[in-house]
Amino acid sequence: MAFVSPKKHLGQHFLKDENIAKKIAGSLKNKEGYKTVIEVGPGMGVLTKYLLQEKGFETFAIEIDRESVAFLKKNFQQLENRIIEKDFLAFTPDWLPAAISHQPLAIIGNFPYNISTQILFKVLEYRNQIPEVVGMFQKEVAERIASPPGNKTYGILSVLLQAFYKIEYLFTVNPQVFIPPPHVKSGVIRLTRNHVQKLDCDEELFFKVVKAGFNQRRKTLRNSLGSMLKVQGLKSELLTKRAEQLTVNDFVELTNEVVRVQH
Repeated sequence: MAFVSPKKHLGQHFLKDENIAKKIAGSLKNKEGYKTVIEVGPGMGVLTKYLLQEKGFETFAIEIDRESVAFLKKNFQQLENRIIEKDFLAFTPDWLPAAISHQPLAIIGNFPYNISTQILFKVLEYRNQIPEVVGMFQKEVAERIASPPGNKTYGILSVLLQAFYKIEYLFTVNPQVFIPPPHVKSGVIRLTRNHVQKLDCDEELFFKVVKAGFNQRRKTLRNSLGSMLKVQGLKSELLTKRAEQLTVNDFVELTNEVVRVQH
């Protein structure tokens, strides 16, 4: 098997540029913080090759495509029993050997565009175990995640991820370096876990407030939150603003205000 057929339903666009693959692998900077790296959707292993050259960590691959799994087993025998033939969106650390299942790990990959945001929600779920993520996304998604407040691209994922991670937009990748070429440019970003173990508010309500605020982002927060939460008695100046104008700390403050008025 010399070549894996890219499958549209899996959102596969195989990277063929060795220099970019090497650059992505080299973007893992927090290597003292973990001994395990999980590559999501390695495909034909152009990135895998450079990850396996690293001696400081052990690389595991999670791949749902059987044809890719067969290719990897044939061409990357160093992976041995480290290919997990499952859907990353159902990931649980128990998939890993017991000795490392609850140890820190990094996530890396040329993520399929159609599930890239879902991958990041999975990262958020295990944020206290994942100190670093390096991923390739559709360029506009990568820019949105890294966007600061006050920008029209700033949204739900920006706030939720920036609450727990430092986000860096690293570089842009052109379509012609993929098989088949996507119709858009790609962007590579790095997420590095910050020191916030827990937000200074009800985190479940924080997530709801952020999502409700951006679901009607053209409205002020008093109007966008009004249908979901009791904000009538709130005097907070934050409610006169739109969601895109608030920092993570502003959303924390607003969440605490909502708790106070509901009790």
